[in-house]
Amino acid sequence: MAQDSDSFDYVIVGSGAAGSVLAARLTEDPGTTVCVLEAGPPDTNPYIHIPAGFIKTLADPGVTWQFKTEATANTGGRQISTVQGRTLGGSSSVNGMIYNRGQPADMDSWAQRGNRGWGYADVLPYYRRSEHRVGHGDDQRRGREGGLPVTDMDWFHPLTEAFIQGCVGMGIPRNPDYNSGDQAGVGYFQRAIVNGRRVSAARAFLHPAVARGGVEVRTNARACGIMLEGKRAIGVRYQQERNGPLREVRARREVIVSAGTVNTARLLQVSGIGPAALLGRLGIPVQHEMRGVGENFRDHYASRIVMRARKGVTTLNQMSRGLRLAAQVARWAAGRPSILATAPSHVHVFWKSFEGLDAPDLQCVFTPGSYAEGKVYVLDEIPGVTAGAWQHRPESTGWVRARSADVFEDPEINPNYLADPMDRQVHLGGIRLLRRMLNTPQLGTFLEAESLPGPQAQTDDELLDFARQNGSTTYHLIGTARMGPASDPSAVVSDQLLVHGLQGLRVVDASIMPHMPSANTYATTLMIAEKAADMIRGRPAPEPEILPA
Repeated sequence: MAQDSDSFDYVIVGSGAAGSVLAARLTEDPGTTVCVLEAGPPDTNPYIHIPAGFIKTLADPGVTWQFKTEATANTGGRQISTVQGRTLGGSSSVNGMIYNRGQPADMDSWAQRGNRGWGYADVLPYYRRSEHRVGHGDDQRRGREGGLPVTDMDWFHPLTEAFIQGCVGMGIPRNPDYNSGDQAGVGYFQRAIVNGRRVSAARAFLHPAVARGGVEVRTNARACGIMLEGKRAIGVRYQQERNGPLREVRARREVIVSAGTVNTARLLQVSGIGPAALLGRLGIPVQHEMRGVGENFRDHYASRIVMRARKGVTTLNQMSRGLRLAAQVARWAAGRPSILATAPSHVHVFWKSFEGLDAPDLQCVFTPGSYAEGKVYVLDEIPGVTAGAWQHRPESTGWVRARSADVFEDPEINPNYLADPMDRQVHLGGIRLLRRMLNTPQLGTFLEAESLPGPQAQTDDELLDFARQNGSTTYHLIGTARMGPASDPSAVVSDQLLVHGLQGLRVVDASIMPHMPSANTYATTLMIAEKAADMIRGRPAPEPEILPA
């Protein structure tokens, strides 16, 4: 507990992946004090800690931001639910628990955009620092002593192995460790689950830091403005209820915004840091004009194909009901592998939308279960399986814009899905690849017919229409406070993650990503926070790790 409850060395907005790591690392220095402001409640909801509980938490406004995108022609006029975590641990408390770093070329492309020290060889030590890999892996690339345990699947369904064998029969190699630098291939996902329970960033980093001392966490504290003196950030104003009193907490050294891609952009904007035209429309005085705040917004857009299983085949749909579910609960309670302790996606395929590509441009997933059409996270009553695909690095960009100065009003969120012609072509290649993978001889004895979109959808136009009407987010939101050199007028933060033109203000979360990694964003966000912690503490970066290809 800090001696002065209203003044700390650092104020961190957000307790998600980045905020949790930062709180832990910064308070490793004796005497350092940190205040973490979290808009949501403590992570006491029991469904947070049961891996299969994501079905409950993603629909629960008590622990999530129930954001929705703008309706567009490329989403069939639909708004798409873009849920983000709102509790200790942030989205790591409600996500799919997948650990996926992506391809080394992702980071090299960041460095090539003028971001010094962000190439793969530079950041590999930080990936390793946060990770406690349990299982197979190259120790030169995998971490063994970090805070986040990364484990292998321990519950298997005959359909998943048949799917993998079918992919191998198509010429896709089996890859036992897609996080060791060579991503291409098919295999089982690695995930942040230990002894049948989710390990969120709060559980791995934040709670141990609080127990050690130096960290004060304030929950139900919604940041509503960054306090500036001239061009220096000195603290944060927050409210604990919509019409409640404004409270202040001051930072002696830095304010660090780790609120997530949507909320970080909105907080900067309502603080008067953003595009002058937008702030003018909202009646917010301009404190520091930055046209890039809220722009460069990207997300992975996925389409999913559902196959109906043959009579007598049991999938997750049946195992999650009645006596079968009771048996799985008993297994989970006894610490044995069960469906309650699995990630939503069981199998990964990193492959190519078209022949001749040098590296995978698609991520595909497979699950031995299927959701009811038109319902959110409700498993179907008839047996079925699902496979999904999305483009690694979408070119379509959108925006996040505050609608008012009131942070209790949801912002305008528009990822602009499928706007770029290249994205549409890659997406089509992904759907056609899914169909091939679901119609291999190895799956033929298990599966009967495609139920979504169905055999009537064959042409490019028909498949694109299906994607527009049925596609959805993968919750991998990035880019709204993009990292780039000061010479780039649309860049928001430097390669030190300091907001250009301001002092004492850093952004550390997925919003700084200049381009989408070929992966889920969780592992890379942890890496960003590890690297930022060294920068903030004034520690030299580790020597780049030059490894054989």
